[in-house]
Amino acid sequence: MVVHVPQPSVPPDAGEGVGSGMEQFHHPRPVRWGATMTPQRRRLMEGLSGRVLEVGAGDGVKLTCYPAACEEVVLVESDPFLRAAARLVLDDVPMRVRILGGNASQLPVEPGTCDAVVCSLALCCAPHLDTALGEIHRVLRPGGELRFHEHQRSVNPAMALAEAMVTPVWARVCGGCHPARDVVAAIERAGFVIDRLDRFARWHISHVIGSARPAVT
Repeated sequence: MVVHVPQPSVPPDAGEGVGSGMEQFHHPRPVRWGATMTPQRRRLMEGLSGRVLEVGAGDGVKLTCYPAACEEVVLVESDPFLRAAARLVLDDVPMRVRILGGNASQLPVEPGTCDAVVCSLALCCAPHLDTALGEIHRVLRPGGELRFHEHQRSVNPAMALAEAMVTPVWARVCGGCHPARDVVAAIERAGFVIDRLDRFARWHISHVIGSARPAVT
């Protein structure tokens, strides 16, 4: 099922006239319909504050979804075209924004400097998932939070087999996406504790959305 959560506080004029946007270029799903965020984007944004890093710029419209409590948003994007597209949205948002070249396996920020990291349909495409999660762990402050919305291997054995069988073609079409990847297990393996986790299906493909924090040692 799809998660429904309360609307976080955003400036009333944020996002007017910028279109529906997309989560990622290789997953062109909308982030909003007019002034209303999609349920998944609302869940990712709820309660964020401070300095937030998001992996992947999409077309930049997702910047208009960030709550006013965010002092700075850092977008890390490898594609120069998408970085340029994201900069076109900067006049529509009130917070400080940095758009940096880079990827999930080598985040261009200092250790322990982010209050949260957002990954939406990015970890399922990361060429080196464990390395990417290690980088996310590195940049989070103590008590920081990972917010994620990703493809996830189905708990149904027959569906999991089907996801594995379509992966070679799916990955070619969808920017390296692996729908049969066990993202949740990888997050825990990287030293995170899952705080919230919801499973749902979109187009019969399993997804998860939730949050995790670095384990206290």
